[in-house]
Order: sequence, then C-alpha cells, then structure tokens
Amino acid sequence: MEQEKKRYSKGTILRLGKYMLQYKWLLAIAAVCTLGSNMFSLIGPKLTGLCIGAVEPGPGAVNFEKVFYYAAWMAGFYVASAVMSYGLQVLMLTISRKVVYRMRQDVFEKLMSLPVGYFDIHQTGDIISRISYDIDTVNASLSNDLVQLLTTVITVAGALVMMITISPKLVLVFAFTVPLSIFITRYITGRTRPLFRLRSAKLGEMNGFVEEMITGQKTLKAYGREAYTQERFNGKNKDAVDAYYKAEYYGSIVGPCVNFINNLSLSLISVFGALLYLAGAMKIGDISSFVLYSRKFSGPINEAANIFSELQSALAAAERVFRMIDEAPEPADAEGAEVLVDAVGEVRAKHVSFGYVPGKTIIHDLSFDAKPGKLIAIVGPTGAGKTTLINLLMRFYDPDGGQILVDGKETGLLTRKSLRKAYAMVLQDTWLFYGSIYENLAYGKEGATREEVEEAAKAARIHSFIKRLPQGYDTVLTDEGTNISKGQKQLLTIARAMLLDARMLILDEATSNVDTRTERQIQKAMLKLMEGKTCFVIAHRLSTIENADLIMVVNEGEVVEQGTHRELMAKQGVYRRLYNAQFE
Repeated sequence: MEQEKKRYSKGTILRLGKYMLQYKWLLAIAAVCTLGSNMFSLIGPKLTGLCIGAVEPGPGAVNFEKVFYYAAWMAGFYVASAVMSYGLQVLMLTISRKVVYRMRQDVFEKLMSLPVGYFDIHQTGDIISRISYDIDTVNASLSNDLVQLLTTVITVAGALVMMITISPKLVLVFAFTVPLSIFITRYITGRTRPLFRLRSAKLGEMNGFVEEMITGQKTLKAYGREAYTQERFNGKNKDAVDAYYKAEYYGSIVGPCVNFINNLSLSLISVFGALLYLAGAMKIGDISSFVLYSRKFSGPINEAANIFSELQSALAAAERVFRMIDEAPEPADAEGAEVLVDAVGEVRAKHVSFGYVPGKTIIHDLSFDAKPGKLIAIVGPTGAGKTTLINLLMRFYDPDGGQILVDGKETGLLTRKSLRKAYAMVLQDTWLFYGSIYENLAYGKEGATREEVEEAAKAARIHSFIKRLPQGYDTVLTDEGTNISKGQKQLLTIARAMLLDARMLILDEATSNVDTRTERQIQKAMLKLMEGKTCFVIAHRLSTIENADLIMVVNEGEVVEQGTHRELMAKQGVYRRLYNAQFE
C-alpha cells in the first residue's frame, strides 16, 4: 500500500506538470527570467573577490579605479537580477492562476459527470474542501515554492561551477555534507508524507461535519444538542489540529537539520581555506569569493528544506483533488442508445431487483404496469423501497436484474438525458438556488417566457404570494431560499415542475410541507395539469391518493398489492391496515 502511495505521489507531480505545460510559452519566459536573475546574482561574489583583490597590504595600496569599476558592474548586475526576479514572480503568479482556474474547472466538470451514488456516500463539506482549500493550497505552492525550487537548482549548479573554477580542493568539503543532507531529507520525507495526507483528510472530515451541523442548526437547537454537538466538534477539531501539528512538526525538522549541515560545511571551508592561504595556494580574494559562493550553494538548499512541509502539503492536497478527478463518471450510454422523443408515458417494470451495496438486495422481483396518462400512487411503510423505485425510474441507478421499459423500450438502451427530460420531478427535499424567483421557476425549461412562468405559479397557488413580494418575480432568494417558508419553497418547486412539457411526473411527498387546504388546492390544479400524463406519486398520507388510477403497495422491495383504493380496501390486506392506521 505504501509503495502504491509513493507511485501516486510521483503521478501527482507529473499531472501537475502537465497542467503547467499547457502554458509552455509563459513557462519558457519564466525559465529565462529565472536563469538570468540567478546568473546575474552569481556574478556578484566573483566581482566582490576582484574588489578585495584590488586591496594590497600596506598604506595607500588600494587601486580605487579597479574597486569602483568592479563595484559599478556589481551594482548593475544586482539591479538586473532584481528586475528579472520581479518579472519571474509576476509570471509565476499568472501561471498558477491559470493552472488553478483550469484545475478547479476540471473538478467541477467531474462533479457534474459523477453518478448520484458518489454524493450519497461523500460528505458535502469534504467535496467543498477539495474544490476550495486543497486547490488553494496547490495555488500557493505553485506561485511561491516552485519559484524557490527553480532558483535552488540554477543557483546551486551555478555556484558549484564557480567554486570548482576557484578551488577544486575546497569543493571536496561538499562531497561529505551534500550526501548527508540528501540522506536526512529523504529519510524524513518518507516519514512525513503519510502525515500530510492524514492532515488533508482530517480537515475534509471537519469541514464535512461543520457543513452538516450548520445545515441542521434549527433541529440542533430544537433538541438542545448544542453541548453534545460542541463536544463532537471539539473531537473533530482536535483530530484536525493534531494531524496538522504532527505534519508540520516532523516536516519542520528538515530545515534545521540541513541548516546545521550547511553551517558545518561553512566552518570546514573557513578552516581549510585558511590553511590553503597560509600555504600560499589561495589568495584572500579567492577565499572571500569561495565563501560567498558556498553560501549561494548551501543557502538555497536550506531554503528548499524549509519549504519542504509546504510542498508536502501541496502534494497531499493535489492527490485529494486528482482522486476526485479520477473517480469513475456516470456510465456512458449504451452504444447506439436511442433518444427518447415524444414519450407517451407507458412505464413497465419486469422482475426488477436492486441493491445499493453488492450482496444486499433492497428491491426483490418488482413488477408493475403503468398505463399512459394514469395516476400511480406508491405507498408502503418506511424503508419499503419507494424512493429507491424512483431512483431506478430516473436511472440515477441501474437495476441489478430485470427490466424497466418506457414506451416499450428498455431504459438501459435509452440515453439518460432524454429519459430524465421526459420526467418532471418534485422531491420532498426542496432545492432552490441564489437568484430571482423567475430564474428558479424557469430553471428546468430553457427559454421559458414570463407568461408561462406566471401560469405555472398560478396553477401551483403561489402566484398571489409572489406578487405580494417587494420585487415580485424579480425578488432574489437567498441561499436555498432561506428567506421564505418551507411550504412556499415546496410550492415553488411544484410550479417549476408544472412548467415542464414532460409526459411523466414524479412527486415524492411533494406536498409534505404545505397545509391541508393548500394541499387540496394543489391537487385540484395538478389533476387538470396532469391530464394525459403518467404520474408517479409517493404518499404517506393515504387519504390524498384515494382517487389514484392505480395504487401500488410496496413492502420489503416487492409490490405486494395493486389496484384502486376501493379494490385494495376490499382485500383487507396491507393497504387497508396502512390506511386505517392513519386514523387510529
């Protein structure tokens, strides 16, 4: 498993490189700026040595003409280095912005292609953490740490060449210190990589928990669970902080260790340089230049070691992002899949079986026949499989066995998009987005006119409420419609479904949040609007579906009874017991 994680880390670096190579011209200019900035900077120590070499022992033995000459060139090179360094920073910020924009775009596109099952098993907060915090972490590393790494490579290579030209003997000091630095860095890297992965995972878990608790704050307060929730959050927070501390603590060990080795190399250079000077093998100016180059050589290595934890954090964050991008999308439509056009609305199920988890079947040998334009009610106790049946009708999931047919065509041989557009659906859990009421109502029908939207709102008995708002249909709803009641949100989603020109309609407890009087008004409007449409209604209040053309009683994943209200009541079976239970 650890070897697999190492391979994934290498793959992560390569994939980040592919993102950056999309902007190769900017990278080429950045490389030129990096090379120029560091080369100009590397000339400085050599000129410093020449300035010192122009000073001879004894009074008045200073060649000021040479000193000022070399000093002027040195100032010019340092100014040029600063300008190119500034240009490099601007370029890297531009590149990182483009890379992060593309990466976030790819993640969101992947989210749009993932099956419903992915969101059923992953916390919303964790998904948001990946698309925001993790990508921001990668952004910070690309714009800062990558520049430091490029600078390190060029500066270290350039300084090494200059030191070899000055004194090959003194360079032998690094034959001992550099391998020691590499060994320590690799050793600590292998121990800390899992810690940074754990840190990102724990932060995602904490964000997921916070998102859940904020969403359910009213229930939380209603049950007086503030102290309990705070205690649970403290545990999640402690896990996240502990993971952060361990990762940063062990990651920060690299910097001081490498710094100690670099200081050791400087001490050795000073000692052996002094001995060579006393032996007449080196000049004082060369020793000065060599010492400055040794700092140029070891300094970037030390700085790279200090940003080690940030690089590890960025790689761990990138791994989480790429894992999401690598998730299997919703299966493609079957080869030669047919587009469902002008659906009549005949729906049949033949011996359907299904389970969310392999080996645990929820739907067992389910069969039914829904005629076009009929109202089909689906009832049964909690957990009987009613909502699962709706998921299968919409092809959010495919059955493990059996067939579901629409107009005599197996749904597996139809395109998902055309099948789903043939249905209008209103769920018990309402969903509205930040935007005007008009935009929310017209969401499902592209190009819907104002008149069509208002007609649908009137049919849903929500038009008068909308007109009383300050801006009417232009009133902006806050996040998920928190500035209106649950009943009003449900009416808006019903109006949105009524606007669609679909031959089939699914209502999953669609009137659960409205009062009885409004519910009856909606039912009257629906009966008129649903003429000629096949309608599937999941209902717990059985008194609301007495006029259904067909009632299917689902129990333990099977249709145990079918018929009209009168027929089922006469059977004195499961339906009659459920119906009478609501009056007991």
